[in-house]
Amino acid sequence: MLNDTQTEQTTLPTQRGAQLVTVNEVPATIDQTNFPVLGPGAKDYESVTGKISNLVLRKGFSKGWVVGFGIAFMLLMLFLYAVTVLLVKGIGVWGINIPVGWGFAIVNFVWWIGIGHAGTLISAILLLLRQDWRTSINRFAEAMTLFAVACAGLFPILHLGRPQLFYWLLPYFPNTMALLPQFRSPLLWDVFAVSTYGTVSLLFWFVGLIPDLASLRDRATTRGKQMIYGALSLGWRGSAVHWKRYTTIYMILAGISTPLVLSVHTVVSFDFAVSQIPGWHATIFPPYFVAGAIFSGFAMVLTLGIPLRKYYGLEDYITPRHMNNMAKVMLATGLIVVYGYSQEAFMGWYSAADYEKYMIWNRMTGPYAPAYWALIFCNGIVPQLLWMRKFRTNTVWLWCISIVVNVGMWLERYVIVVISLHRDFMPSAWGYYNPSFYDWATYIGTIGLFLTLFFLFVRFLPVIAVSEIRELVHIEHSKHGKH
Repeated sequence: MLNDTQTEQTTLPTQRGAQLVTVNEVPATIDQTNFPVLGPGAKDYESVTGKISNLVLRKGFSKGWVVGFGIAFMLLMLFLYAVTVLLVKGIGVWGINIPVGWGFAIVNFVWWIGIGHAGTLISAILLLLRQDWRTSINRFAEAMTLFAVACAGLFPILHLGRPQLFYWLLPYFPNTMALLPQFRSPLLWDVFAVSTYGTVSLLFWFVGLIPDLASLRDRATTRGKQMIYGALSLGWRGSAVHWKRYTTIYMILAGISTPLVLSVHTVVSFDFAVSQIPGWHATIFPPYFVAGAIFSGFAMVLTLGIPLRKYYGLEDYITPRHMNNMAKVMLATGLIVVYGYSQEAFMGWYSAADYEKYMIWNRMTGPYAPAYWALIFCNGIVPQLLWMRKFRTNTVWLWCISIVVNVGMWLERYVIVVISLHRDFMPSAWGYYNPSFYDWATYIGTIGLFLTLFFLFVRFLPVIAVSEIRELVHIEHSKHGKH
């Protein structure tokens, strides 16, 4: 345990007062001064705008981007192949059967929706709480949210069996066939919750982009880019009236988005909680699902942000302060998730219901026990490393932990969906679930879809909110008497 007077080695620069120091004398206690929200490279408006805009406006494609995009695109082709076979032959190509009628499709749906929570949380809730450290990570986290929601929305549609009739999930008029959806079904609640969340998140993301699109328009050197970014920037000129209206609508959208962050995964948890299946029928599911969603969402932000920061040299914008804070959020939400696991076990025993007790015992010792204990290891044990600062501020360790958490959160959904179904009330109805090649191909393929969209975003739009970073530069200069 370090105290206030001890020091440790580091290669990262830090800022004290008006002086920049390079330093191996960072005190052990973490505070705002030791981990500035901007590094010394973010000196003025021009350096900030130039650095981030050049990532988009430069000519050609870097080798790293081409390789990464190529791998992601091949995975996307695997997804298209799996979906084509599914549409031709039907969902019999998946491993689902009686009694496990919900397999990978619902597991992946819940997993992707959870990942989509961090972006809006970072943008909306942290904005309303005036947390300036959100600024460097909110843009790509919002994009991550949109792409994750797009991936999530595919699975329920494919799981319908006849995806071409997906619009039957929505109330449409004239209702000539008397087929209005069943409003008492939580699956229908999902439709409204996810579509609302996706729409508001898209609006929030696009409104935040407008000033940056105008900057790209003004700095573009080709007529084509000027026209494209000019059209997307909606005539932005940066006048006082524009800024006033922009700030107003941005705060309104943040206010609308905030309850959606909490409500969407709560509604998703109702898919399980309102049923009578042991292992699903639990009142702790809504808060437990929301915490798990934030946990996995921040893990994915780190999984994407750490390589992005390193490859594009964004260490001055995504600083150890961001790593440290995101690790703390992961640690806190991870503890809530572990509390949820303990309460499931306790209530299984305390309920004195034979089916509930057997369900917990079956999770721990049944044929799928390795999956249960693997999730305990990934979500319960590994994140405890984040109590130590050296793990929170070491990007390699933090990236590895984030990967483990992502795996663990997928296992959590697998345990909830599959283990609760494979042995229900009557032993005569017991069975096993074995995912097929097409289950895996669809799941891995959506990762390809997600990464393909993310690579395109990185190449053609600013990954960091330039206008908000310029505000931080102004604030930092004001603190140190610069004008």
